[in-house]
Amino acid sequence: MAKTPVLTPQADDFPRWYQDLINKAELADNGPVRGTMVIRPYGYGLWERMQREMDARIKETGAQNAYFPLLIPQSYLTREAEHVEGFAPELAVVTHGGGKELEEPVVVRPTSETIVNEYFSKWVQSYRDLPLLINQWANVVRWEMRPRLFLRTSEFLWQEGHTAHATYEEARDFAARIHRHVYGDFMRDVLAMDFVLGRKTAKERFAGAINTLTLEGMMGDGKALQLGTSHELGQNFAEAFDTRYLAKDGTRELVWQTSWGSTTRMIGALAMMHGDDDGLRVPPRLAPVQVVVLAIKGDDAVLAKVHEIGGALRAAGIRVQVDDRTDTPFGRRAVDWELKGVPVRVEVGPRDLASGTVMLVRRILGKHSPGGKEPVPVDALATLLPTVLEEDQALLLTQARARRESRTSDVRTVDEAVEATAAGGWARVPWAALGEEGEARLAEHSVTVRCLVTEDGAVPHAEETPGNVALVARSY
Repeated sequence: MAKTPVLTPQADDFPRWYQDLINKAELADNGPVRGTMVIRPYGYGLWERMQREMDARIKETGAQNAYFPLLIPQSYLTREAEHVEGFAPELAVVTHGGGKELEEPVVVRPTSETIVNEYFSKWVQSYRDLPLLINQWANVVRWEMRPRLFLRTSEFLWQEGHTAHATYEEARDFAARIHRHVYGDFMRDVLAMDFVLGRKTAKERFAGAINTLTLEGMMGDGKALQLGTSHELGQNFAEAFDTRYLAKDGTRELVWQTSWGSTTRMIGALAMMHGDDDGLRVPPRLAPVQVVVLAIKGDDAVLAKVHEIGGALRAAGIRVQVDDRTDTPFGRRAVDWELKGVPVRVEVGPRDLASGTVMLVRRILGKHSPGGKEPVPVDALATLLPTVLEEDQALLLTQARARRESRTSDVRTVDEAVEATAAGGWARVPWAALGEEGEARLAEHSVTVRCLVTEDGAVPHAEETPGNVALVARSY
């Protein structure tokens, strides 16, 4: 009789595979209120590593961390008409507090442009106060009708940046810097994620923005997922909140602004871009645990050796965990570490002690691939593993890029685009052949324009022109 798989195979039911993985890899559970989630320690460990890497890049731009309140007066949101219209269906509104009806309802933060501008208008007085570069790590609430853990939840964690600048050009260039050199570099170099950098159409851009830059990634089933966005807000919020500065020539001018954010959705993206039928595959540069050293048997010599190896690898700068839980069957522990996607397992048993070797199992390369599972000398581990981890980091990115390139088709019509996406891929179609009418026709087939790029793959700054290419896909 065939052995029942631990996870539903991706080819059988990708959404079910994803739900199985989130549960069995112990990333998260559903919360008690529909659409909320409890992030478990292993999932939160991934988020902490993401935070650390992102925070360093954000601070390199000159931005500083701050914190703004969770509760926002409802009147703040009404000051920018397009913004309130865009978020109205997702708002959670508090009408009672302390046993009494509130004089003014307050909104649970869906995003912070309005409350940030209330304070920017106080803090910015002169051109000397600019640029003002603020970031916050926080939670937000957007009432979700079709929740899915990490991908779409009513409450999620994120960072949101907000800046004010003296000129349009400064704001535009800063939004582009965040887009490419904070989000793009982080996702490529740390998460090993492949993506396309582009600009949203007018229909898809952030409510209240004049331009939205996006990173779009292809998941294992060929659908697209928005990984992060950076918005040029123009002067819309500045005008609504009268955020002005005294210029050098003595005139009072409205500031130009940006906002930008990335969320715990990246954990879901990590699972769906890199995961396989055995579970997660975590990029080594991100992994909270890069190497796990497993004791196969519980005799004293084996236990002593696994702790000795763990200490040596830790001293070599590797994030390592020793698994000496020999009261739990070895096979079960090995499967659990496979599910969690730890890049390397070092397995140690009595026979290994006798031969002076250990079994090295590479999760990303694959245990059934040449070199994916092989004995190596104990003394070689500390020098070998850094090279192995970097090789596997690069392999994940190569595989993700190859998937996107092989499953992206160049087409000329709406019908061809719909056909390409129905087959589990993306389509590139000239914007001149699509336009807003074609964008609406795509939506009838649950296909959206994920972003616009130029023929050479660059991100266009100007309004749509016939030279732009629309990247279209089904999405999460």
